[in-house]
Amino acid sequence: MFKLSKLAVAAVLMLALPALAADAAEPCPLPSADPTSLGLSKDGLKRIADTLNADIAKGQIPGAVLLIARHGKIGYFEAFGYRDPETKEPLTTDAIFSIASMTKPMVSVGVMMLVEEGKVALSDPIGKHLPKIAELGVAEDLDVREGEVRTRPAKRQPTVEDLLRHTSGMTSGNRGKTAVHKLWPYSGARAAVRMTGDELLETIAKLPLLHDPGTSWDYGFSTDVLGLLIERVSGQKLSQFLSERLWKSLGMDDTAFAIPKRKWERYAQAFDDSPRTGKRQRVLHAEGKSLKYECGGGCAVSTAADYIRFSQMLLNGGTLDGTRILKSETVADMTSNHLGANFGVDAEGTRPGFGFGLGFAVRLKPGTSSAPGTVGEYNWGGAYGTYFWNDPKLGLAVVFMSQAPGPIRYHYRKLLPKLVHQALVH
Repeated sequence: MFKLSKLAVAAVLMLALPALAADAAEPCPLPSADPTSLGLSKDGLKRIADTLNADIAKGQIPGAVLLIARHGKIGYFEAFGYRDPETKEPLTTDAIFSIASMTKPMVSVGVMMLVEEGKVALSDPIGKHLPKIAELGVAEDLDVREGEVRTRPAKRQPTVEDLLRHTSGMTSGNRGKTAVHKLWPYSGARAAVRMTGDELLETIAKLPLLHDPGTSWDYGFSTDVLGLLIERVSGQKLSQFLSERLWKSLGMDDTAFAIPKRKWERYAQAFDDSPRTGKRQRVLHAEGKSLKYECGGGCAVSTAADYIRFSQMLLNGGTLDGTRILKSETVADMTSNHLGANFGVDAEGTRPGFGFGLGFAVRLKPGTSSAPGTVGEYNWGGAYGTYFWNDPKLGLAVVFMSQAPGPIRYHYRKLLPKLVHQALVH
């Protein structure tokens, strides 16, 4: 088999990336339509492709898959760049990505299934279902040295709603530099390869909450705990519950907590080192470590095709292709703001003007030229470079997949909405 130089391969791929994607055996997650019939301009879509191809050529990201659906039909579905930046193997639209915190919306949907069935109530203290964490204390002072954190009883215990909207007081070590943050495990992904779910609960039981439940928004282990709640209430492993109740029902065949060997050749690889900082990058599934608990906060893998079906189900009010996952009223509640007027959401690059619902950041103010969108848009992203958003008023669902951890991911969470909105003509 002959070999081309890396430069020659790169040149060929940059010219032929759309064709390569089109020639592959592509999934067809939703009906397709001519982009112009959906209000997507050809010039705008070309601008997106040119931008992503240019960034790949400059070594900003190894590759990306972008899927744009409008009014339930796909108007744009392309792969760019490389599945493996070392071998220069081209990326295809069926590539599998580690989606990190984009796991959270799916786990949130799982919890709301149990709420609809009356097995869980949003007002339930989490300790009702997970007794090991029934009596959590709160740090009295954050400005102390490690080892000197004093706690007091919480004014009330965190509820299921608190965990869904990230007002539980649970944090993680990667969310700050206070003595309290240093006591918490660094992240769910790292905890999941070191401890079981029971061990995580035993650890949390000994840790101080960052604040009283219901008083402040903060990111942390809330959704990991919700995954363990699902396991306790359902009697199933989280993967089994989500597979039977959500993924199989929606035809999400490539979404899971582990990658089977037969699918490994489709897994998208990140750069070894960050193009921004030069530091070594860590992506959970690329390390090949098995999970001791299936962390609902950030340990799933998926494809753009799978995730658009999940996303479209939400946009449809809880149903897709005749299969109902949630009531429309439940979806409306999940995608409405559940924070008070004094709360601010500042996590994972979320843009200003957003509150938070039950699993999603929710836009409260009209968009600007630098952050376009309409009131009611909801979104979330993952630490490894993935992002999605739904805009109900525009009938718009967008999934962006790139294995690009590190600070570069924030750039694309701001860039992609601008490029997509520039491509909309009506």
